[in-house]
Amino acid sequence: MVENDTAATWFSAEVATFGDRLAGAREAAGLTQSDLAKRLGVRLTTVQAWEDDASEPRSNRLQMLAGMLNVSIRWLLTGEGDGLDAPSAPGVHDAATVEALADLSRMRAQMLALAQDLGQMETRLHHLMRREEVEAE
Repeated sequence: MVENDTAATWFSAEVATFGDRLAGAREAAGLTQSDLAKRLGVRLTTVQAWEDDASEPRSNRLQMLAGMLNVSIRWLLTGEGDGLDAPSAPGVHDAATVEALADLSRMRAQMLALAQDLGQMETRLHHLMRREEVEAE
């Protein structure tokens, strides 16, 4: 059995993504996505994309995020360093559960990357179709 009661594994790179850590730190700070967007001077969709792991903030925004959320930049990026504490009530999970969570996180990242690739392919096809229509005229 693997006890999941330490901050070292709670938001580790094997279990959580950047977006997971950002959302967790934002919620722990008592902020909504909209609140955070306003404080940072970015659009709500930007914060949503960060939390969905569809994009990542630039270094200046990353520094602002870490300061506002009272976590280290290193923790936001990797899950190591000063970040959120583990839940106060320790949970006990077997290795298969921890592995399944890691697989789910990996699959989510792959899915988001594929969705982005599909969007780019759709845009490319639209451009090609328009070019063919112009050439046919």
